[in-house]
Amino acid sequence: MRSRLYAIISVPVFGILYSYTAVGVFIVLILAWLNLRRPVTFLQHKWAKSVFLVMGRRLLTEGTENIDRKAKYILVANHSSLFDIVAILTFYPEVSWFGHERLLKIPVFSKILELTDYIPFREPNYTNTKEMLSQLVSRSGKNSVAIFPEGTRTLDGRINMFYKGFIYLFRSSDADILPVTLNGFYRLKPKNRAWIDFSSRLNVFIHKPINRKELEGMTDNEIITRVRDVIISKYN
Repeated sequence: MRSRLYAIISVPVFGILYSYTAVGVFIVLILAWLNLRRPVTFLQHKWAKSVFLVMGRRLLTEGTENIDRKAKYILVANHSSLFDIVAILTFYPEVSWFGHERLLKIPVFSKILELTDYIPFREPNYTNTKEMLSQLVSRSGKNSVAIFPEGTRTLDGRINMFYKGFIYLFRSSDADILPVTLNGFYRLKPKNRAWIDFSSRLNVFIHKPINRKELEGMTDNEIITRVRDVIISKYN
Protein backbone atom coordinates (compact mmCIF):
# COMPACT_ATOMS: atom_id res chain seq x y z
CA MET A 1 0.00 0.00 0.00
CA ARG A 2 2.77 2.41 0.97
CA SER A 3 4.79 1.59 -2.16
CA ARG A 4 1.78 2.41 -4.35
CA LEU A 5 1.34 5.75 -2.60
CA TYR A 6 5.02 6.58 -3.02
CA ALA A 7 4.86 5.59 -6.68
CA ILE A 8 1.95 8.01 -7.23
CA ILE A 9 3.65 10.86 -5.34
CA SER A 10 6.91 10.27 -7.22
CA VAL A 11 5.33 11.32 -10.53
CA PRO A 12 4.66 15.00 -9.62
CA VAL A 13 7.89 15.19 -7.59
CA PHE A 14 9.96 14.10 -10.60
CA GLY A 15 7.98 16.56 -12.69
CA ILE A 16 8.88 19.42 -10.36
CA LEU A 17 12.53 18.35 -10.23
CA TYR A 18 12.85 18.16 -14.00
CA SER A 19 11.00 21.44 -14.58
CA TYR A 20 12.96 23.68 -12.26
CA THR A 21 16.20 21.91 -13.15
CA ALA A 22 15.53 22.90 -16.76
CA VAL A 23 15.19 26.53 -15.64
CA GLY A 24 18.46 26.23 -13.74
CA VAL A 25 20.20 24.85 -16.82
CA PHE A 26 19.01 27.87 -18.83
CA ILE A 27 20.48 30.24 -16.23
CA VAL A 28 23.73 28.28 -16.17
CA LEU A 29 23.91 28.52 -19.95
CA ILE A 30 23.92 32.30 -19.67
CA LEU A 31 26.56 32.24 -16.94
CA ALA A 32 28.63 29.78 -18.94
CA TRP A 33 28.80 32.06 -21.96
CA LEU A 34 29.85 34.89 -19.65
CA ASN A 35 32.66 32.67 -18.30
CA LEU A 36 31.39 33.09 -14.73
CA ARG A 37 32.73 29.95 -13.12
CA ARG A 38 31.99 30.75 -9.47
CA PRO A 39 28.29 31.48 -9.99
CA VAL A 40 27.97 28.18 -11.85
CA THR A 41 29.46 26.31 -8.88
CA PHE A 42 27.26 28.28 -6.48
CA LEU A 43 24.13 27.35 -8.43
CA GLN A 44 25.17 23.70 -8.49
CA HIS A 45 25.46 23.77 -4.71
CA LYS A 46 22.07 25.42 -4.18
CA TRP A 47 20.36 23.21 -6.74
CA ALA A 48 21.71 20.05 -5.09
CA LYS A 49 20.41 21.11 -1.68
CA SER A 50 17.01 22.04 -3.10
CA VAL A 51 16.58 18.59 -4.67
CA PHE A 52 16.27 17.01 -1.24
CA LEU A 53 13.95 19.77 -0.03
CA VAL A 54 11.61 19.07 -2.95
CA MET A 55 11.55 15.40 -1.96
CA GLY A 56 10.90 16.35 1.66
CA ARG A 57 14.04 14.59 2.78
CA ARG A 58 16.56 15.96 5.27
CA LEU A 59 20.14 15.21 4.33
CA LEU A 60 22.37 14.89 7.38
CA THR A 61 26.04 15.47 6.58
CA GLU A 62 28.77 14.62 9.08
CA GLY A 63 32.50 15.24 8.87
CA THR A 64 32.66 18.39 6.76
CA GLU A 65 35.43 19.55 9.08
CA ASN A 66 37.59 16.78 7.57
CA ILE A 67 37.75 18.62 4.24
CA ASP A 68 40.57 21.08 3.69
CA ARG A 69 39.29 23.30 0.86
CA LYS A 70 42.85 24.12 -0.14
CA ALA A 71 43.85 20.46 -0.46
CA LYS A 72 43.38 18.13 -3.40
CA TYR A 73 41.59 14.80 -2.92
CA ILE A 74 40.43 11.76 -4.77
CA LEU A 75 36.93 11.49 -3.37
CA VAL A 76 35.87 7.83 -3.25
CA ALA A 77 32.28 6.91 -2.37
CA ASN A 78 29.89 3.97 -2.52
CA HIS A 79 27.26 4.11 -5.26
CA SER A 80 23.62 3.07 -4.98
CA SER A 81 21.40 5.81 -6.44
CA LEU A 82 21.15 8.52 -9.10
CA PHE A 83 21.00 10.96 -6.17
CA ASP A 84 24.52 10.07 -4.98
CA ILE A 85 26.13 12.75 -7.13
CA VAL A 86 23.56 15.29 -5.97
CA ALA A 87 24.39 14.48 -2.35
CA ILE A 88 28.11 15.06 -2.92
CA LEU A 89 27.42 18.37 -4.66
CA THR A 90 25.68 19.63 -1.50
CA PHE A 91 28.99 19.72 0.38
CA TYR A 92 31.61 19.67 -2.39
CA PRO A 93 30.27 21.49 -5.48
CA GLU A 94 33.74 22.33 -6.79
CA VAL A 95 34.76 18.69 -7.25
CA SER A 96 35.47 17.46 -10.78
CA TRP A 97 33.36 14.69 -12.30
CA PHE A 98 33.86 12.08 -14.98
CA GLY A 99 31.53 11.54 -17.94
CA HIS A 100 31.39 10.35 -21.53
CA GLU A 101 33.33 12.38 -24.09
CA ARG A 102 30.38 12.53 -26.51
CA LEU A 103 28.77 15.16 -24.26
CA LEU A 104 31.54 17.58 -25.22
CA LYS A 105 30.28 17.49 -28.80
CA ILE A 106 26.93 19.05 -27.89
CA PRO A 107 26.83 22.75 -28.89
CA VAL A 108 26.54 25.22 -25.97
CA PHE A 109 26.17 22.44 -23.39
CA SER A 110 29.84 21.62 -23.80
CA LYS A 111 30.66 25.12 -22.50
CA ILE A 112 28.93 24.35 -19.21
CA LEU A 113 30.87 21.10 -18.87
CA GLU A 114 34.15 22.91 -19.41
CA LEU A 115 33.32 25.47 -16.72
CA THR A 116 32.47 22.74 -14.22
CA ASP A 117 35.83 21.00 -14.87
CA TYR A 118 34.17 18.04 -16.51
CA ILE A 119 36.62 15.24 -17.31
CA PRO A 120 35.64 13.16 -20.37
CA PHE A 121 36.42 9.51 -20.92
CA ARG A 122 35.78 6.84 -23.54
CA GLU A 123 34.29 3.43 -23.02
CA PRO A 124 37.17 1.56 -21.38
CA ASN A 125 38.76 -1.45 -22.99
CA TYR A 126 42.02 -3.32 -22.64
CA THR A 127 43.98 -0.99 -24.93
CA ASN A 128 42.70 2.47 -23.94
CA THR A 129 42.12 2.23 -20.18
CA LYS A 130 45.61 3.39 -19.15
CA GLU A 131 45.61 6.16 -21.75
CA MET A 132 42.17 7.30 -20.63
CA LEU A 133 43.16 7.44 -16.98
CA SER A 134 46.30 9.39 -17.87
CA GLN A 135 44.09 11.98 -19.54
CA LEU A 136 41.89 12.11 -16.47
CA VAL A 137 44.90 12.84 -14.29
CA SER A 138 46.16 15.63 -16.54
CA ARG A 139 42.70 17.20 -17.01
CA SER A 140 41.89 17.14 -13.30
CA GLY A 141 44.41 19.95 -12.76
CA LYS A 142 44.37 21.32 -9.25
CA ASN A 143 40.84 20.21 -8.45
CA SER A 144 39.71 17.30 -6.34
CA VAL A 145 38.13 14.52 -8.37
CA ALA A 146 35.26 12.20 -7.47
CA ILE A 147 34.88 8.58 -8.48
CA PHE A 148 32.57 5.66 -7.68
CA PRO A 149 34.97 2.67 -7.73
CA GLU A 150 32.13 0.13 -7.82
CA GLY A 151 31.61 1.19 -11.42
CA THR A 152 27.82 1.05 -11.22
CA ARG A 153 25.02 1.34 -8.69
CA THR A 154 24.46 -1.61 -6.38
CA LEU A 155 21.40 -3.73 -7.13
CA ASP A 156 21.01 -5.28 -3.68
CA GLY A 157 22.10 -2.54 -1.26
CA ARG A 158 25.45 -4.10 -0.51
CA ILE A 159 28.69 -2.34 -1.42
CA ASN A 160 30.21 -4.11 -4.43
CA MET A 161 33.88 -4.81 -4.94
CA PHE A 162 35.98 -1.85 -6.12
CA TYR A 163 37.62 -1.61 -9.52
CA LYS A 164 41.25 -0.47 -9.71
CA GLY A 165 40.71 2.70 -11.74
CA PHE A 166 41.04 5.01 -8.75
CA ILE A 167 44.32 3.28 -7.80
CA TYR A 168 45.94 4.44 -11.03
CA LEU A 169 44.56 7.91 -10.43
CA PHE A 170 46.00 7.81 -6.90
CA ARG A 171 49.45 6.63 -8.00
CA SER A 172 49.57 9.26 -10.76
CA SER A 173 48.72 12.26 -8.60
CA ASP A 174 49.75 13.86 -5.33
CA ALA A 175 46.27 13.73 -3.80
CA ASP A 176 45.12 12.06 -0.60
CA ILE A 177 42.03 9.85 -0.65
CA LEU A 178 38.83 11.20 0.87
CA PRO A 179 36.45 8.31 1.65
CA VAL A 180 32.74 9.18 1.78
CA THR A 181 29.93 6.89 2.96
CA LEU A 182 26.44 7.46 1.57
CA ASN A 183 23.61 5.98 3.61
CA GLY A 184 19.93 5.65 2.78
CA PHE A 185 20.24 6.30 -0.94
CA TYR A 186 19.59 2.70 -1.97
CA ARG A 187 16.30 2.84 -0.13
CA LEU A 188 15.56 6.31 -1.53
CA LYS A 189 15.87 5.41 -5.22
CA PRO A 190 17.87 2.38 -6.39
CA LYS A 191 18.72 1.65 -10.00
CA ASN A 192 16.14 -1.12 -10.27
CA ARG A 193 13.11 0.83 -8.96
CA ALA A 194 11.20 3.67 -10.60
CA TRP A 195 9.72 5.43 -7.58
CA ILE A 196 11.12 7.36 -4.60
CA ASP A 197 10.85 6.03 -1.06
CA PHE A 198 9.92 9.14 0.91
CA SER A 199 10.51 7.41 4.25
CA SER A 200 14.25 6.94 3.70
CA ARG A 201 16.73 8.56 6.05
CA LEU A 202 19.70 10.07 4.28
CA ASN A 203 23.14 10.46 5.78
CA VAL A 204 26.52 11.39 4.35
CA PHE A 205 29.62 10.64 6.40
CA ILE A 206 32.87 12.29 5.31
CA HIS A 207 35.80 10.36 6.74
CA LYS A 208 39.19 11.77 7.59
CA PRO A 209 41.41 11.77 4.50
CA ILE A 210 43.76 8.83 4.10
CA ASN A 211 47.23 10.28 3.65
CA ARG A 212 48.93 9.00 0.52
CA LYS A 213 52.10 8.25 2.51
CA GLU A 214 50.10 5.65 4.44
CA LEU A 215 49.20 3.86 1.21
CA GLU A 216 52.29 4.25 -0.97
CA GLY A 217 53.90 1.01 0.22
CA MET A 218 50.73 -1.05 -0.24
CA THR A 219 49.69 -3.22 -3.17
CA ASP A 220 46.65 -2.28 -5.25
CA ASN A 221 44.47 -4.84 -3.48
CA GLU A 222 45.64 -3.67 -0.06
CA ILE A 223 44.72 -0.07 -0.91
CA ILE A 224 41.31 -1.17 -2.18
CA THR A 225 40.69 -3.13 1.01
CA ARG A 226 41.84 -0.21 3.19
CA VAL A 227 39.61 2.36 1.47
CA ARG A 228 36.62 0.02 1.14
CA ASP A 229 36.80 -0.96 4.82
CA VAL A 230 36.74 2.72 5.84
CA ILE A 231 33.62 3.35 3.75
CA ILE A 232 31.91 0.19 5.02
CA SER A 233 32.68 1.14 8.64
CA LYS A 234 29.91 3.77 8.55
CA TYR A 235 27.58 2.03 6.11
CA ASN A 236 24.12 1.10 7.31
